[in-house]
Amino acid sequence: MHIVDTIKTYTSNALQQLFQFQIPYNQVLVNETKPEFEGDYTIVLFSYSKSLQQSPNQIGEKIGQYFIQNHAEVFEGCNIINGFLNLSIQAGYWQQFLNNNWQNEHFGLSPKKQEKILVEYSSPNTNKPLHLGHLRNNFLGWGIAAILEANGYDVIKTCIVNDRGIHICKSMVAWLKLGKGATPESTHTKGDHFVGDYYVLFNDLYKAEVEQLIEKGYSKEDAEKQAPIMQEAQQMLVDWEAGKPEVLALWKQMNEWVYQGFEETYKKIGSDFHKVYYESETYLLGKKLVEEGLAKKVFYKKEDGSVWIDLTADGLDEKIVQRKDGTSVYITQDIGLAEQREQEFHPSKTIYVVGDEQNYHFKVLKLICEKLGLPSAKQIYHLSYGMVELPHGKMKSREGTVVDADDIVKEMIAIAREKTEELGKVNDFTAAELEQLYHTLGLGALKFFLLRVDPKKKMIFNPEESIDFHGFTGPFIQYTYARIKSILRKIKEQPAVEIKNTAALQLSELETELVKALEQFPGFISDAANTLNPSILAIYVFNLAKTFNSFYVDHSILHESNSVQQQFRIQLATLTAYVIKTSMNLLGIQVPERM
Repeated sequence: MHIVDTIKTYTSNALQQLFQFQIPYNQVLVNETKPEFEGDYTIVLFSYSKSLQQSPNQIGEKIGQYFIQNHAEVFEGCNIINGFLNLSIQAGYWQQFLNNNWQNEHFGLSPKKQEKILVEYSSPNTNKPLHLGHLRNNFLGWGIAAILEANGYDVIKTCIVNDRGIHICKSMVAWLKLGKGATPESTHTKGDHFVGDYYVLFNDLYKAEVEQLIEKGYSKEDAEKQAPIMQEAQQMLVDWEAGKPEVLALWKQMNEWVYQGFEETYKKIGSDFHKVYYESETYLLGKKLVEEGLAKKVFYKKEDGSVWIDLTADGLDEKIVQRKDGTSVYITQDIGLAEQREQEFHPSKTIYVVGDEQNYHFKVLKLICEKLGLPSAKQIYHLSYGMVELPHGKMKSREGTVVDADDIVKEMIAIAREKTEELGKVNDFTAAELEQLYHTLGLGALKFFLLRVDPKKKMIFNPEESIDFHGFTGPFIQYTYARIKSILRKIKEQPAVEIKNTAALQLSELETELVKALEQFPGFISDAANTLNPSILAIYVFNLAKTFNSFYVDHSILHESNSVQQQFRIQLATLTAYVIKTSMNLLGIQVPERM
């Protein structure tokens, strides 16, 4: 049991024994003691004063005495300041904690639960390569899945590939007009980049046609609708849904090029899925549910044949669920996919990791599923996150101003190489070991920088800042881990000493601070899972690394003459290395054994 839970339980018992006052242990308020006061943890007493007809200080005196008399193995002493009971924890308690956990390969991890959670992330379109925004999405989704698994949940990682719709038709039309039979192989271009280039070319052609129509007297709105190339793309979508063979053949070929490119990127960034869904296979179930919704009068049909739902009574607006030409929209396939996954997995929750520009979409999706009476409605949870911007502003796919994921990963590895060579501590590494190290550092810096910020917040990505070995970065934590492993390798030949005489153990302030931080590890994993916020774990492990470095500046491990003290520090360093590695792995980040 975490020490805070122990203190809460003891306080609840003390209130019952001393005052015949009952309060659930989880309602007892316990904080870490402020640095300016003596103690480790503080109980807030004000809320009991009225019920017990005593001052907070009087209540604290009695509880403090009760603790020292009945739980001396835990509490070394206590003091009361202005209604706060400050408690000092015995060095022996911390030693017992380390004895129990320093070699525990499951420390911080929860037993398996009989509860299934589905996490959807990545969800790319097949008209462009993955970009910087996709990286935040992938790292968030993968990290949340790993953190939930660490908390005992049965997690299914999924991806929905938006492989149909007007976006891919635009790339197809542009390739037919300008491609001249070119392929990724013939142009030496990665498949997803190849198709993405034609999406940008489509937009260039479209803008030129719109301008020409405006010059002929069309309004901007009419010009955008009447532009021949846009009408071609819309007709191609109709032909695709009608199953026109030549359209399907081109669609399949261009998507295959994209999938090959995606697979390379996923492998490079360490992203994977238990199951991948394709919109081309899920939209038909959505169309079937639209038909059922029409019969139930959940939806209605307009004069032009398009199908809508009126959500104005729910504070939203009218939403189209099927176009007048019978083709589907995004929401159509999302309705079908929600129901398909419910039938396949019966999850208690489905977490959609999707940017905050889709907040409205998911409100509508959940509401439609509720009105259709679908079991999947109650599972829908939108994990909304802020966009990643560059110092010069937002990225735009159709204008070709996005930062491709492949390019940013390549740049991060190059920066890692440059920074590492500046430090000059890797002369004994082989060429292969160096390449692996640069990849580990570069990708670690990228992931940590994108995960250290609360998902709800927008962020600006700065490659140089993300890889500072002395800053709030992944490489700082990776370097700390490698440093600890180096220390432990040097003392490996010294036999471990079992600590029985804890009276010989005198803990410094930094030793206490470090062991307290380690003891809190399971709580931070739990908090990160409950809030679906990997930044909680990222901030925790950074602070842990900082605390260890401060401890090591003032405390020798290798040259400590007191065997009891040395063994305590060996255990402390060993568990710190484990917690750093486990935390970083839950964020999808590897740590090097040496640097």
